[in-house]
Formats: sequence, C-alpha cells, structure tokens
Amino acid sequence: MDKRLFAILAVFFVQVIYGLNYTFAKVLMNDHFVPPFALVILRVAGATVLFWACSFFLPQEKIEKRDFFKFFIAAIFGVVINMLLFLKGLELTTPINASVIVTITPIIILILSSFFLHEKITKLKVIGVLLGFCGGILLTALGTSTRVGDNLPLGNLMVFINVISYSIYIILIKKLTNKYHPFTFIKWLFLFGFFMVLPFGYSEFSEIQWQTFTPYVWFSVLFVVVGATFGTYLLNPLALRNLKASTIGIFIYLQPVIAGIFAIIMGVDSVGYVKIIAMLMIFCGVYLVTKKPKASA
Repeated sequence: MDKRLFAILAVFFVQVIYGLNYTFAKVLMNDHFVPPFALVILRVAGATVLFWACSFFLPQEKIEKRDFFKFFIAAIFGVVINMLLFLKGLELTTPINASVIVTITPIIILILSSFFLHEKITKLKVIGVLLGFCGGILLTALGTSTRVGDNLPLGNLMVFINVISYSIYIILIKKLTNKYHPFTFIKWLFLFGFFMVLPFGYSEFSEIQWQTFTPYVWFSVLFVVVGATFGTYLLNPLALRNLKASTIGIFIYLQPVIAGIFAIIMGVDSVGYVKIIAMLMIFCGVYLVTKKPKASA
C-alpha cells in the first residue's frame, strides 16, 4: 500500500475512533459502571502495559537524564490534566458539545505558539481565534442537554481546559518527539502519567462493581482503553511520518460529525440550532487559523 494512502487511512481511523469514543465513554460514566477518574486509571494503566510490552520488540533508546524531567512535565499536561478533565467534563456535558470544543485545539496551539515559539499571527488568524471562542461561549451559554444529570457550563469548561492542557503538551513535546522514537516517548509518558493519576482515581476504581458488567460494557471499556488510547497514540505517529501536521489537523473536523451521528443513533445526544451555529463558528474559526497566508508577490 502507498505510504501516503496508509497515513491518510491511519489518521482517518483515529478520528473515527475518537468520534465513537465520546459515546462509549459517556455511557460507561453516566450509567454508573465506571466513574470518570476510574476510567482514566483504566485508560492509562492499560495503555502503559500495552506500550511497554510492544517496546520490548523494538530497538531500545537511551534517555538522557535531563529529559526525564521533561517527560514528567509533559505527562502532567498530556495525561493527567488532559484525561482527568476530559472524562470528568464529558460526564457533565454531551458528546457533541465535547467533540466541538475539542476542535478549538488548533486555535489554542496557535496562540501558545505565538508566545513560546514566536510564530507570527496574521489578522486573518486573529479573526479565526475570535470566531472560535465566540462559538465556544455560545455553546456553553445556550447549549442544552436531554440528560437531567448534565451540567453543561461546568462540563464544557472542563473540556475547554483539557484542550488548553493538551495544547501546552503539544508545545512541550515538539523537541522531544524529534529526539526520540514515538514509542520511546509515549511509553515513558504513560508510565509517569499512571503514577500521577493513581491518587485521583484509586477510590473510584476500588468501588467498580465488575460483576455488573454486561458484554456491551466490557466492549466499551476495551474500546476506550485499547482503541481510543493505545490505538490512537499508535496510529498518530505513523500518520505524522508521511503527512504534514496541518493536513492531519484538518481531519479533526470529522470528530463532531462522527460523534454526533453515533451519539444520536445511540440516543445519548441531540442536535439543535445552537449547536449547529456554534459548530459553524468554530469550524470557520479553525479554518481561518489553519489557512496558509498567500505568498507575497
């Protein structure tokens, strides 16, 4: 198979997995099978075991001692804050809301890049940033949910902070991912992350009633752990080898579409005019932010 085609298929399946994951994770948490912080432990522990097991079949790299601290800091933003707030936020908001807010990621990365990597921001990108934030505010202020236990403002805020944390993580690992093989980086990232999330979720994890799990619940757990954690972290580096980061960023638009269709089919979400307007504002904002400026004559 052509390398570029394989990369496109890889990044496409990543977005499909993420899109389906919103509903599977939401059902696990809201039906009281696995609380959010316990689900984080399952995700991180499962992925850590799988990545370390796979790493024994790959060439071993020596880590410079000074880089271990960088792995530790990256794990705080990329695993701990990122996953804890995402799943807790998803518990309180809807799959469509969460997936739409996640598409703001390129905007946050742009803002952070301008401060820490000194990348230039054009007027078009400023307009894009404002559009994206307005869409996010609209979704939080006027969005509704069909589930009684949801708290959209708080849930949306948590997902938004998760997006900021993940964006900081992307900035932090820029040099590390060029220095080390993706598997070397990820296995250490998750190992550090596991020990840090353990205190937050141990209590919830110990209260899981495993005997109440149905085959569908077990499948959902495996999907979240193996598919949405191990699988996506495995496929993304493969895609990055043959595609530009900007090309991969465009695929993020698929997440709300896939998440919305699947959530509606499963009966855990609905679509209203507020979500559609907010979605269009955010999509337009991200498009303007990621649009390449025309070369000057």
